[in-house]
Amino acid sequence: MKTYNLNDFIGGWVAGDFDPTIIKTKDFEVSVKRYKEGEYQEKHVHKQADEISIIVQGSARMNGKTYKQDDIILMPKGEATDFYPLEDGTITCVIKTPSVKGDKFLVE
Repeated sequence: MKTYNLNDFIGGWVAGDFDPTIIKTKDFEVSVKRYKEGEYQEKHVHKQADEISIIVQGSARMNGKTYKQDDIILMPKGEATDFYPLEDGTITCVIKTPSVKGDKFLVE
């Protein structure tokens, strides 16, 4: 058994086609991230990957809609979203498939 610490990974990304990672794969990416209230992520789109965001704790606003703990949001490739945590300590788990380097494009 090996153990790791989430703080040793960039943005909570622990699996995917990047470094550092626990599992190096082009099939998917996984992130667990804790946010502070107002830690805004600009509207962006993935052209090749579908993304699942799970609100593990807290709440957040995406595209003007509020999501709370236990909500699961599927963002198909090509659909843009922003992300605005509404509480300190909001935690998400994000799964993207496939893992494609550079597949994040800011939109207006």
